[in-house]
Amino acid sequence: MLLESFWLENSIRQPRADTYHNRLCSGTCHAKEILQNLNIYRQSGMFTDVILQIEGQSFPCHRGVLSATSSYFRAMFGGNLKESHLSIVNIQKVSARTMGFVLDFMYGGSPKIQEDNVEDILQASDLLHICHLRDDCVKFLDGQLDPSNCVGIMKFADMFSIPSLSEKSKKLMLEGFGEVSCNEEFLELSKAELIECLGNNDLVVDKEEVVFEAVMRWVKGNKSMVKKDLRDILEHVRLPLLDPVYFLEKVEMEKIIQDCPECFPLLHEARMYHILGKPLNSCRVRPRSFMDISEVIVIIGGCDKKGLLKLPYTECYHPKNGQWVTLTSMPGCIKSEFAACTLKNNIYISGGHINNSDMWMFNTQLDSWIRIASLSSGRWRHKMAVLNGEIYCVGGFDGLKRLDMVERYNAFTNAWSPVAPMLEAVSSAAAVSCMNKLYVIGGATEDCGNTNKVQCYDPEKDTWTFKSTAPFSKRCINAVELDERIYVVGGLLSAIYSYNPEMDAWSETAPLPALESCGVTICGGKIYILGGRDETGEETERAFVFDPKSGRVEDETPLQRSTSYHGCVTILQRTAS
Repeated sequence: MLLESFWLENSIRQPRADTYHNRLCSGTCHAKEILQNLNIYRQSGMFTDVILQIEGQSFPCHRGVLSATSSYFRAMFGGNLKESHLSIVNIQKVSARTMGFVLDFMYGGSPKIQEDNVEDILQASDLLHICHLRDDCVKFLDGQLDPSNCVGIMKFADMFSIPSLSEKSKKLMLEGFGEVSCNEEFLELSKAELIECLGNNDLVVDKEEVVFEAVMRWVKGNKSMVKKDLRDILEHVRLPLLDPVYFLEKVEMEKIIQDCPECFPLLHEARMYHILGKPLNSCRVRPRSFMDISEVIVIIGGCDKKGLLKLPYTECYHPKNGQWVTLTSMPGCIKSEFAACTLKNNIYISGGHINNSDMWMFNTQLDSWIRIASLSSGRWRHKMAVLNGEIYCVGGFDGLKRLDMVERYNAFTNAWSPVAPMLEAVSSAAAVSCMNKLYVIGGATEDCGNTNKVQCYDPEKDTWTFKSTAPFSKRCINAVELDERIYVVGGLLSAIYSYNPEMDAWSETAPLPALESCGVTICGGKIYILGGRDETGEETERAFVFDPKSGRVEDETPLQRSTSYHGCVTILQRTAS
């Protein structure tokens, strides 16, 4: 008897799991049944206490149901607004048809969301603050996204502040740009929206011709566009990457462009790139992420870890995937302390230890080295830079003295010719072209010291002048140009320094581990610093990348081996199929 009482007492206090589940089920069904009955009452006008007046139609409703589902109605009926006392309330900005769908949802129904009503229902649910119905509309639109409607859905998502849907629409627009740009909706993009799309490096196109043709469709479909708009838009098309024949026939001959003088500088820039191979470090010459060509870094020769052995390797580094690929090695004798540069996507090296005058060109299309016209005099520890489609060889050491001699190479004639000598003879200096001038920075002088002087060559006048001195006196340094700024590294400097030619002013840009005789090049709009020697005089395989936009220096995938006094350049390489 006592045992039976104990069992009965505990079974009352702790219901069994299946009994509890049945009660929950019963509660859910009960709530659903109440809503269904209330909906029947609404449709028959029973027990209703407010009428919503929309477009001349009356919708009898229950304040409690409206307020329980919508914070809009809760604020209306639960506050001090005049509508809280009215029996008839006018609702604006919602159609009678749409309100019918909304009320069905509020009373427990599942209105059928379709293409022809989703925008109206979403707009109404947004206005009336009915979150679950709004979410259902967003989910429906998400499932309908395709290249034919992603522009319209993106605009709708932006209008109603739906970031997830907007971002997914933009992603689809980038990924399917070729197909999207052929649809009528593409013409509905605003100028700002189009520019944002064109400026995105992740725009998925296999060639830039697709982008240009899309822009022309948009331009011709927007009659209200003014000439300045065309220039602003065309600035984001990478004209230098177009096939030269296509550029001549389709771009240069396009009447809309011919009638817009504001676009002429962009055409001139592309022309210079096609004809002279002018090294423009702007986004317009950088392949987009998904093109079949990409920028890669090439390391040539150099010295080993102890600086004793000359390395015979030519290797290519892909920053996108961090992979190294071996290219054809330099022919003939192995050397170091030579100069390297690129012209029209081919690599040129000259001179080298000891007192070498050889000049070689690496044809990137054929993966082969070709011997070309030699320097007029042998040298090493010199530099080369490209200016206006010609290669300049400056300074260096001939085994007896530092050189002020400057030679210029013309690829069309395969010949060197002398130009005005530098104001001061230097070796192991930095040399770089910027804004149609050639700059030689620092270097070692005849008195076995280093200089902080900056020498500038004007090719039009064939003259040299001194500029503001650098904040350092160093040798074994290198320089690159990016966005009309010169950046200098090496010489065991503990920072990257930048020079503004327009202002003739220097500044310290970012800290960097002390290195000298390192490689430096521009790739993907960033500055790569590769290898070199550290403060102990030992070669290193370390690599760094500096992003001028963020101002940060980060570690990069190391070289294959410790290397210094090597060639370091960037070329375009077609992706292997």
